[in-house]
Amino acid sequence: MTKKFLIISGLLCSLLFVFCGCEKELEEKYNDPEKSTSANLPGLLTGILDNNRVRPSYWNVRTFLLLHPAVYSQAAYFSNSNTMYQQSDSYVGEYWTNFYVPNGNGSGVIALYRSMETVYNSLTAEEKANQEVFMQAARIVLYDQASQMIDLWGDIPFSEAGSLESSSVIANPKFDNQVELYNTILAGLKESAAFFGDASSNASFTKADILLSGSLIKWQRYANSIRLRLLMRISKKDETTARTAVLEMLNNGDTYPLVDGGNAANYAPGTTDILLKPLTTYTANLNSALTELPSYYAPDYMLNTLMKPADDPRIPVMFDKFGVTSNKVFTPNKEYAAMPITFTASEQENNFQKYSILDSATFLQNPGLPGIVITASEVNFLKAEAYQRWGSTADAKNAYETALKQSVTFYYYLNSLNTTGLTVLPKPADSEIATFVTTSTAAYDGDDTEKLAKIWNQKWLHFGFLQSTQAWAEYRRTNYPQLTFPTATLANYTTPPTRLVYPSTETTYNTNYKDVQAKDTRTTKIFWDVD
Repeated sequence: MTKKFLIISGLLCSLLFVFCGCEKELEEKYNDPEKSTSANLPGLLTGILDNNRVRPSYWNVRTFLLLHPAVYSQAAYFSNSNTMYQQSDSYVGEYWTNFYVPNGNGSGVIALYRSMETVYNSLTAEEKANQEVFMQAARIVLYDQASQMIDLWGDIPFSEAGSLESSSVIANPKFDNQVELYNTILAGLKESAAFFGDASSNASFTKADILLSGSLIKWQRYANSIRLRLLMRISKKDETTARTAVLEMLNNGDTYPLVDGGNAANYAPGTTDILLKPLTTYTANLNSALTELPSYYAPDYMLNTLMKPADDPRIPVMFDKFGVTSNKVFTPNKEYAAMPITFTASEQENNFQKYSILDSATFLQNPGLPGIVITASEVNFLKAEAYQRWGSTADAKNAYETALKQSVTFYYYLNSLNTTGLTVLPKPADSEIATFVTTSTAAYDGDDTEKLAKIWNQKWLHFGFLQSTQAWAEYRRTNYPQLTFPTATLANYTTPPTRLVYPSTETTYNTNYKDVQAKDTRTTKIFWDVD
């Protein structure tokens, strides 16, 4: 993080302290009147949770997701242009900065967490025991967000980042080794999950917790599930470690509860999944963000290769048959179809009206669309891979089929959140979904390679563009789906990268950049990307 960022974050955090201590409305909402010395912890935790890099907000979708991970993973459609794989330094720089500095679009997780540490360390032993729940929840979110930064860049400033908040010293932080930092995160998530297994809540925590409303078991499930995600991510690099830890979790469900929806197909996403709900002043209308880019249209591999041959029941709530002309006039089509990824720019321009777009009720004009942290479907896809590789095929099949059914439930849930008057669809009957899961091209059959491919393909499909950072990470880890990318003509940017390069906002100001400069290339792989 740059010196400029450190100064700004320090000023903003100072303002937050004053604001939380003096503003009557926030006092009433977040302060614990019985623990006035620790009144800032609730407000700071809320600040960490209030993150527009989690929500499907316009800026996050328009400038980062749809221009970078969604393109590199084909989780969204994109223009076939000479710059389609070129990283936008300014937009990526903003995403990077938002992790370190609270400036509106992101919560500045690092700065706020360091401020929490400072407040917490000033408390008495009795006060610390009462307020530790805030620190443990904040640490889970910090580690979740930090792991995603590692998955995008590799080595990142972490242990020394936020020095102004922690020690009142402005310093250029070192870049932490990505493997060591992953290990720290995995250990920390395990510790935090164990804490929430025995913790007690308080009214102040419940008020401050805008993510899980103070539910201790959901915080435990959240920590365990992110840990499961990260263990599977390193499983090709360090299979022994991953296998041992994952099987311990899966064989001891009472000790390691997960966000798995109770392994039920007809689960309740709104109360089970980890979702960041929209604020009352927030409108998740993605129409503007998506219509500015060809991302408005259905992705080729997702719809044409995976979903249509399987008669996938998610199609009607993920896509519209309508096409859209260049002047944004809707044209009805008889069938769902995605524009081929191989089309040239001129072919794209001349044929947009013939192909399906993203569903309006579910995505484009849905003010209730939440930010997705982790879902039961993803967790069961993770279980399915673990069982297929290290356990029984029967368990793998059961987990896979559960994950697929839960994905159907999840997308119909998203569709049902629309309150604008657009038509929402009832979820198909269980028998129809069962037919899709057990007899279509998505059915869990074939040899071991084919079964793993189906797990990875369907998990990628489930992520979609809203979780395209996860879709891109899993695509790089597994090499599935087996996508075809058009070749760009811009020199040095003819293919998608294997990582993001550091933005100039960091390379210009952080003198420790020299330590990682040699491996700061778009073809350097993240440590877990070994295939």
